[in-house]
Amino acid sequence: MVHSRCFNHNNLYRISRTTPHDSEYVQIGDHSDVMAARQTGFAMLAESSVQEIMDLSAVAHLASFDSSVPFINFFDGFRTSHEIQKVEMIDQDELRPLIPYDAIKNFRKRAMNPEHPTISGTNQNSDLYFQQRETINAHYEKVPAIVKKYMSEINKLRGTDYALVNYYGVKVGFVNIHLYRPFPAEDFVAALPKTVKSIAVLDRTKEPGVQGDPLLLDVQSALFESEYNGEVTVTGGRYGIGSKDFVPNQVIAVFNELKKPYTDQKKRFTVGIKDDITGTSLEQLGESLDFTESSTFQGEFWGFGSDGTVGANKSAIKLIGNHTDKYVQGYFAYDSKKSGGLTVSHLRFGDKPITSTYLITASDFTSCSTQAYVKQYPVVQGLKKGGVFLLNTVWNDDGLEERLCPIR
Repeated sequence: MVHSRCFNHNNLYRISRTTPHDSEYVQIGDHSDVMAARQTGFAMLAESSVQEIMDLSAVAHLASFDSSVPFINFFDGFRTSHEIQKVEMIDQDELRPLIPYDAIKNFRKRAMNPEHPTISGTNQNSDLYFQQRETINAHYEKVPAIVKKYMSEINKLRGTDYALVNYYGVKVGFVNIHLYRPFPAEDFVAALPKTVKSIAVLDRTKEPGVQGDPLLLDVQSALFESEYNGEVTVTGGRYGIGSKDFVPNQVIAVFNELKKPYTDQKKRFTVGIKDDITGTSLEQLGESLDFTESSTFQGEFWGFGSDGTVGANKSAIKLIGNHTDKYVQGYFAYDSKKSGGLTVSHLRFGDKPITSTYLITASDFTSCSTQAYVKQYPVVQGLKKGGVFLLNTVWNDDGLEERLCPIR
C-alpha cells in the first residue's frame, strides 16, 4: 500500500502539484505551480497515477545523478498525492544494480565542504555571462537519452512500456507525456499515428493574456518543425483547474469537438464548467459515464468534518488492501473548512486493477452520517438501481418516508 506524498532530496524534488493563490486561497491541485517553474532549469518528469509514481520516481532520481541536472518529479496534488492505492513495489535489491555510483561520488565531491572551500555564485558581467549560460546545453541534450535508459530498465523489472511519450488508441487516442522538460519534441512527433488529422491539447493551468497555455505552445512548436506542419490542426483546452473533477463525459466532449470542421471548432476551450461569460466551455453529455469494471465495488460515504468518517474509511480500505487479494482505491474529498465541513469518501475495491481517476458517480453503496445532507446535497443521485443507502438519523419510519421519497 502506498499513500504518496511529496519531499525533496538533494537535487531531486518530488512535488504534489497545487494551485498558487490568485484571487482566492485554494488548497487543492492543478499544474499551475509546476508550470511556473519552467524556467528554473529543472528537468521535469510527470506521473499520472500512484503506480506510475512508484515506478518512475526511481527514474527521476537515477537520471538526476547521471545527468547532473536537477529534476522535478511531479504529479497531481490531492487527486494522486492523497489517493490510497494498491501498487506493485520494486524491491531495493532490484534497483541497486542501476545506481550510478560514480556519478553519486562526483555529486558528493561538488557539495559544500568546509574542508575544501570553493567559491560559487560570484558576480558576472556581460562579457562572460552569456557564454557561461550556453555551457549548460550539453547537459540538457543528454537528459532524454538518460531518462530513456532508466525507463527501459524499469520496464524490464515491471513488464511496463514507459517511454518519454506514450500513445494509446486506435481510431482515436491520447498522448501521455512523461518527460516535460526538456520537451521531447522528436519523441512526441514519433508517437503520433501517421493518420492523425486533429489534436486537442489539454492544459491543467491558466496563463492569462497568452496565445496558448504551456503544453499547447510546446505541441504547436514541435509540430511546426515536423512533417505534420500544415497537415494537422491543433486546438487547446483547459481542464481540472483547482482539482475540478475530470470525468469521461468531458473527454467525449473534446473528441466531439474534434469531429467538427476546423472552422467550426473552438480554438481555445474549457471542459468541466459552464463558462457563461466568455463562452469557452464545451457542451458535454448530461448523463454521467462510468467505465469502472462492473465487478468493482464502489462506495460513497458522506460525512461531517471531524466525525470520523474519513478516518474510518482510510482504515477500511487499508485493511482490505493489506489483508486480501483485492485491488483497492481510496480518495477523500474535503470541504475547505475540513473540521465542520463536508467530506466525501470514495472507495473502490475489486479483483481487477482500478484505473478510474475520477470521483464515484455510480455507487453500489452510499452512506450519509448527517441527516441534514439529504436536503442539501445530491447524496443518492449516483446510487445504482438496487444499491444500498445507509442514513444515520433520528427520524422514525414515517419521517423517513416523508423526507426521503421526494429526493429521488
